Amino acid sequence: MADATPTGPPTSGGIVELRVHGVSGAGADQVLDRPYVYQVAGDRSGGFYRPRPGYPDSTGTDGVTLEAYRWSDLPSGTAVRTLSLVFLLPFMLCNVALWMRPANTISTRGFMALCRVLALTLTMLYVLSIVGVALDLIAWRCMGTPSCLAGRTWLSWLGGRPIGLRLGVLALVPVAAIGLVWWLGARPGHSFDAFRTPTTTSKHQLSAVGQWDGEPLVGRLRSVHVAAAFATLSGSLLTARASQHRSWVMVILLTATAVVLLSCLVLVTVVRSIDRTDPSPRVDGVFRWLRTIACGVTMLVIVHIVISPAPWPQGGVLPGYSAIVAWLFVSQTVLVVALAVLVIWRRGGGQRGSPIRALGAPVFMTISAGLAVAFSAELVYRVADLLDRNGTTADGLETSPPLAYKWAIFGFFLAVVTALLVAGLVTRMTRRGRRRAARAIVAADFPDAPPHAAARLRRVEQAVARARFTENLEPLSVVYASLAALGLATSLLGLLQLLPGDVAQRYVGVPEGMVNFLIGSGSYVIAAILLGLVVGGIFAYRTPQFRRYVGVLWDLGTFWPRAAHPFAPPCYAERAVPELAKRITYLVEQGQGVLLAGHSHGSVLLAAAVLQLPTRITDRVALLTYGSPLGRLYSRLFPAYADDPALREIGERVGWRWINLWRDTDPIGGWIFASHRPGEAETLTGPPATVDRRLTDPQDVVPAPSDSVPPPILGHWPCESQEAFGDAVRDLTARLRPARPVHD
Repeated sequence: MADATPTGPPTSGGIVELRVHGVSGAGADQVLDRPYVYQVAGDRSGGFYRPRPGYPDSTGTDGVTLEAYRWSDLPSGTAVRTLSLVFLLPFMLCNVALWMRPANTISTRGFMALCRVLALTLTMLYVLSIVGVALDLIAWRCMGTPSCLAGRTWLSWLGGRPIGLRLGVLALVPVAAIGLVWWLGARPGHSFDAFRTPTTTSKHQLSAVGQWDGEPLVGRLRSVHVAAAFATLSGSLLTARASQHRSWVMVILLTATAVVLLSCLVLVTVVRSIDRTDPSPRVDGVFRWLRTIACGVTMLVIVHIVISPAPWPQGGVLPGYSAIVAWLFVSQTVLVVALAVLVIWRRGGGQRGSPIRALGAPVFMTISAGLAVAFSAELVYRVADLLDRNGTTADGLETSPPLAYKWAIFGFFLAVVTALLVAGLVTRMTRRGRRRAARAIVAADFPDAPPHAAARLRRVEQAVARARFTENLEPLSVVYASLAALGLATSLLGLLQLLPGDVAQRYVGVPEGMVNFLIGSGSYVIAAILLGLVVGGIFAYRTPQFRRYVGVLWDLGTFWPRAAHPFAPPCYAERAVPELAKRITYLVEQGQGVLLAGHSHGSVLLAAAVLQLPTRITDRVALLTYGSPLGRLYSRLFPAYADDPALREIGERVGWRWINLWRDTDPIGGWIFASHRPGEAETLTGPPATVDRRLTDPQDVVPAPSDSVPPPILGHWPCESQEAFGDAVRDLTARLRPARPVHD
């Protein structure tokens, strides 16, 4: 609830400076740089705040009214949501990949279809990992072996029971796992429903973020994924049963399961009604019926497994399970390669294209699939290790995980190690060039630095050189994704029943013991990554300083609507962007001019909001961005949504009342159109050339007369307290004041 402090009617003709923070999760008092604030609109998750009247310095530069929009609790407001982001990370990255399509792909529908099929395989892999633990390792192997049950009361209650009964009872575990992600994916931001804006005339798709109601699409995708999840469970049980028993009931159940899976593929690839943004009872009913049928088929399969009197094979692994997992890994590899071929066939990127600009989607999709495979393999491997008692037991129990998972862990470990080695090599090879460029920048900024400031100059040079390493992350991510895809492809060797140690020893000459050691090390590396993500999620919630680093990933991933994977974390832009547009419209209609000031990711929210506003509103709006990733990161990662034409339209909509402040020491933010570095000839002309202003960072390398230490290196930190920020505010407010009042 908003604070009850009276605000009074807005003063007609005044200027409101509306500040939007970045991923730091700063409080409203920090954003406004005022100790006493109160809420004027919104709620605890996302709200608008102003300095309390009556206190000194309650206004901004030249008397403008200060206001802050705090949205930090929308993407990760609670510890539960933050931790859910950790475990749903592969789903989130898969969803982000859909929005990375190039500006001019040869087939947009084909691109979306490949992304959505890959997303479907991630859900199937999630179910297969639970099947591997509950049905293969525990129900099939352990519960039928007295030596495995010895001393384990939590397992012995089903020990010695018929195999069908054990499988049927333990099948409830993957059913519960499906229900868990179903429940997580069905938790939309119910309070977001009040924040819808009318369709705008912008031709650029960034305006669609937070404008359209994504719940109908998410609901249909959720039904498809739930149906595919239950069909995966049914298929695993039926494949195991078919190894020893065939009947007309089996044929019917197998046919029904195949029809469900085929229907899921058709719905996400061919049927265009899935993308309808308006609720449609007929269309939605088809998707719900598919989900219901899949649930019913799974129930019938479990009942059949339990009551079937036919004998089961003895020993070994769950029949067919290893082959299903391996074929799924191979299918993911083929789909990723097809996606890469599709985007390379006709590259996008606009005026600032790069040779690998178009590969963002397949790279992120490969990373997503690689993480999902690694997490699944680690789950199965850890449980197998828990059940293992010195390898093969006296009564023949073998707890070794399927070969596909061994190959997956081996490939993931090699990909990570190789990528780290390549990153170290690239760091070493580019260090001289980055240091040379940094030295030139620092020399131009501080030409009269005294000799005793040499150490400080070196620190500044190091900060600039580190910030310039961001440009090297693009090729490094491509290298890692290529290695991860190659690791997925090795799962084909699992189908041939080839062990990693045997292959390495026969064709490479690496001892089998070394390969087994690497597989074990890879398992612990994956466990360490998972632990690091959990710790990072906890500290991101509890420690604002730590959140500045890990929050970039969360806020980037949850900014985009769920158009590929319905179990990804909810999109906070569906509330934040329309809420900003609604507040800006209200202020302008009250006779105010609005200066939008966005730091870091806050500038992206404001850019999307500006594209949603009608001309009668943007005529009274100015834009101030600082530490903005729009030009440096978003135009590279999302060329179809934040390309040069979209950025130019933002400038045109606000009448080029736009100033962007950036620093060379910032590894995230940068210039939008032109760098304006000293000594560099700029070729850009016209209004875009006036947008960017470079800030010298630090302000000096020697202490001020009133201080004992030199000014700090700010990097990506906000700059509201700097004089350059105040100058930009004065410039933009001066351009706003002569504007005519708004008329409907």
